[in-house]
Amino acid sequence: MHRRREVRASAPRALPRRLGGLLGAVLALGAAAAEPELSVTVGGRMATYAPAALLGLPDATTITVRNDVAYKRDMSYHAVPMAALLKGVAAEESIRFVARDGFAATLPAAPLLSQGEGAIAYIAVETPDAPWPALKAGDAASAGPFYLVWLRPERSGIVPEQWPYQIARIESVAPLGRRYPSLLPGAGLSVRDPARRGFRVFEKNCSVCHTLNLGGDAAVGPDLNVPYNPTEYMRVDALRRLIRDPQSLRRWPGARMPGFSSAVLSDRDLNDLLAYLRNMADRKVPVPVAK
Repeated sequence: MHRRREVRASAPRALPRRLGGLLGAVLALGAAAAEPELSVTVGGRMATYAPAALLGLPDATTITVRNDVAYKRDMSYHAVPMAALLKGVAAEESIRFVARDGFAATLPAAPLLSQGEGAIAYIAVETPDAPWPALKAGDAASAGPFYLVWLRPERSGIVPEQWPYQIARIESVAPLGRRYPSLLPGAGLSVRDPARRGFRVFEKNCSVCHTLNLGGDAAVGPDLNVPYNPTEYMRVDALRRLIRDPQSLRRWPGARMPGFSSAVLSDRDLNDLLAYLRNMADRKVPVPVAK
């Protein structure tokens, strides 16, 4: 009788131990699966990095970014130089940064590779033991876990749209106009035509959120040419105001479009952008018919 009672008493104690071990294994697997990763594809070869792997690279360092674009103040980051992740990339290539929300910035490789006296690009890495602040009140999301930041951005004309955050993928690609010819203004234009310069303004500042003629990498804002170009339904003065300060023209809490001050987008650049949009209004691609 005593032995039977001992057997019955020991069995319940053993079962929780087994369940506890199984639960621990499941939780460990879940934690591993949830760890953020950055995919980097260069020359057709893909590498995937967890935060610890990135910060284990020989070039990893700590930097202080003055007047950080995302946080509007000085920030200190653990980071890796972009040049260390883009080995083998030629300066004439382009690099696409794709964020979790569909924001896609395509940048020329040259400034990303630079290690000289101009701007220097880094991938800042957020770690679990040192989380970054939330980007806005009421939303816990930070700029991490991977964020393109710059030291001395003013030396190379780096604009706020070239600071993508919450990055999921980095890829070497052909330049935007080569991949999407429908973005290009008319071939017969002079090389000095404002519309040609305006395409460069669009590429640098607008293509991160908008497509045009259904061409581009972004998936955040509306297409800027089909079915209608904004120059076709907005007065020029209203369109200028929208670009400078969207909330002064159309205010709502969920608005995502930033304003472009004259410090970021000069009056000449804005004029060139409008010239480009007017040119493209006559170069629409057919709109697919919904089935």
